[in-house]
Formats: sequence, C-alpha cells, structure tokens
Amino acid sequence: MEPLYVVTGAAGHLGSAVLRTLKGAGQRVRALVLPNEREKITDTDVEVITGNVLQKESLSPLLAGEHGADVRFIHTAGIVSIASKTNPAVHAVNVEGTRNILRLCEENNVGKLIYVSSVHAIPEKPHGETIAETADFDPASVTGDYAKTKAEATRAVLDAAAGGLNASIVHPSGIIGPYDEGHNHLNTMVIDYCRGKLTAGVRGGYDFVDVRDVADGVVSCCENGRAGECYILGNRYFTVSELLNALHEVTGLKEIKSILPLWFAKLTAPLAELYYKVLRQPPLFTAYSLYTLSSNAQFSHKKAERELGFHPRELADTLRDTVAWLRQKKVLV
Repeated sequence: MEPLYVVTGAAGHLGSAVLRTLKGAGQRVRALVLPNEREKITDTDVEVITGNVLQKESLSPLLAGEHGADVRFIHTAGIVSIASKTNPAVHAVNVEGTRNILRLCEENNVGKLIYVSSVHAIPEKPHGETIAETADFDPASVTGDYAKTKAEATRAVLDAAAGGLNASIVHPSGIIGPYDEGHNHLNTMVIDYCRGKLTAGVRGGYDFVDVRDVADGVVSCCENGRAGECYILGNRYFTVSELLNALHEVTGLKEIKSILPLWFAKLTAPLAELYYKVLRQPPLFTAYSLYTLSSNAQFSHKKAERELGFHPRELADTLRDTVAWLRQKKVLV
C-alpha cells in the first residue's frame, strides 16, 4: 500500500507548500485544518480533516483506517508570533498541541513523525560563531515566548524519540515565498513595499529561506531524516538592506535608501505594533522582531545538505516568484 502523508497546519504558509510538494510527487495526502479553513484546500485529491491540535479527540480521523500502513506524519501546525506581549494561545498550540500529536503518533505506532520546529528554539551563540544543530533545548536558554514554546516542544519530541518514536525535527529560519497572501510577516513586508507603504528599512538582518525549499526539506526528511536528529533548513544571512535592494531589482519599484538604526526603530515599535493591530495585520517591527534582527543569525544548513539533499535557491528568485504569485492572487495589482 502506498504511504500516507498526514499534514497538520495544512492551510498555513509552510503546510500549503508541503501539500503542493507532496501532490506534485503524486503522494497520498490527508490534511488537518481548522474548521474555518476548510475552503483554503482546493485540491480535490487531498483528503481534508477538520480538527484542532488542542482537541485530541478531533485528531483520530487523521489515522482512521490506516492500521499497519506506512504513515509519514508532518506536524507543521503552530502559531508564529513576534508580538511583544505574552499570548497564552502560543504556548497552548505550540506545546500542548505538539504533545497531543506525540500521543496520537505513539498510540497508533506511526512510522515517521517530522516536527517543524524553528531556529528560534536553538540557543544563540555570540556574534561571529556559526550556529549548528544541537540536542540542548531549554526555554530558559532562548528569548521570547515563541522561541521558548518551540524549545519546549522540541524537547518533548526528542524525549519521545528517545522513547522509541521514529521522529525527526527540522528548524526552518525566516520563511518567505509564495502561497501566502499576507499573514506571513516577511510577505507583509513585500506587500507593503510593492504598495509604496514601506519608506524605510532598519539595520540588521536574518537568515531568510524560500518556503518551497523548506517544504522540499521536510518531505525529504520523511525518507532520509534519522530518528532523534535535528536539521536546520536555512539559506544564509541577509541584511534588511540586501532584501530591500533585491526587491527593488526584481520589481523595478522605488529603491529604499533610508535605513533606520535599531535604537530608533525600537522607540517607535510600540506604536507600529498598535497600528498593525488596528489594521488586523501582522506587525512588521516589534520589540521581539527587532531583537531578532540584531541577533546572531549565522546558521549552518550543511547537515541538511548532506543528509537531506537540501539546496536553497537564490533570494532574488524567491522574491520574483512571491511578487508574481501575489499579483496572480490580486493581492497586488
């Protein structure tokens, strides 16, 4: 019997990219979405299950009728947050939701689990040092609610792997790319730039990676990832200036020359966060996102290259395709 791929968070940015990758390869797919996200999955070949990772009883249909089957379970569901204020939902979904998935996989003897963590879960090293994979995950060793929840959940997955579950972990860096209409923070920046709303950048930068490359790495991990091992799925460090210059080059739109120092951006971050909250859009700059832009983001993805065949594409190609997809969806005109 052909393998079954189960994908949680299938309506999200990465989840939808994983679905595309799997269906492009002709795989059998079962997708978990929240009840209000059902219409987002338009591929009629994908079996859609509505449920919530916080409600374990709603997850049983994901594995119904698959006893003894080759099940590859990809857990992408989670809340990405750069908000400066604590949100209990982030811990509930990212940690308790993951624990529910672990229990489900253990009870049903799932053949393979891929947990999508984040590079934020990895303890930061001093500037100048390269950050590689680790087995040391402690919420007290990382900064920000999101990072702490990802560290705690990652620790739980590694504990389950030590107990016999065939589980591997991937750590994407800053995800950008098509298949998202503005909920992703980086895609919000692309949209604001193209609409002429972004008039200045900030100093600093991060490791930005194409969502399609991350999806390829996740799917490869189902076959090639070793149990109890972690894999960083990143690209390379880009300054915000580099990102904005690349956007200018691929779109021909106005070049942004004003780059604000981080200290100034931090002063205005609370107002910006309030402004985007009123608009019901994800904020670009918060105290946490500005901290991230000043952190050490020199991540190595050599292990993923070696074991998963992971090869990230050029940032210009990502931005060109992102803008084209947003125009196709009429988000940009």
